[in-house]
Amino acid sequence: MKAVFQRVTEASVTVDDQIVGQIGKGAMLLIGVTPEDTDKTAALLAKKIAELRVFTDENDKMNLSLLDIGGSALAVSQFTLCANLSHGRRPDFFGAAQYKVAQPLFDSFCKSLAGFGIPVETGVFGADMQVKLVNDGPVTILMDTDVWQKGGKG
Repeated sequence: MKAVFQRVTEASVTVDDQIVGQIGKGAMLLIGVTPEDTDKTAALLAKKIAELRVFTDENDKMNLSLLDIGGSALAVSQFTLCANLSHGRRPDFFGAAQYKVAQPLFDSFCKSLAGFGIPVETGVFGADMQVKLVNDGPVTILMDTDVWQKGGKG
């Protein structure tokens, strides 16, 4: 799974002019699912996000996690994170899992994250969504479970 983690003071996602998910302080998460992902991958990503120490403590040091601050998460499915840009100027998305695979794994990720006690809001899987956020810092981190499982730094 791939994710873009953004530390936010607020975020919302709108579908058809209706807000379907909204949070205050916490994390805006764009989540990409690949065909190789499993429930185990979803749980690994959820644990990393729940425990990621990117929120500032009383000394203005990034020392606190979503768990520590009682933050929320807004998760939005984002198949374009799995884009292949190696050929020409138009990306292909063959690296993204098909809907019937991706949707249950996205749900599994959200359930795993909520299992840590983190309130999780979502967009509407597969819908045309508009996302608004105030990136705090800015702090934006790219995450890739495939790289972690192979011992890399992503």
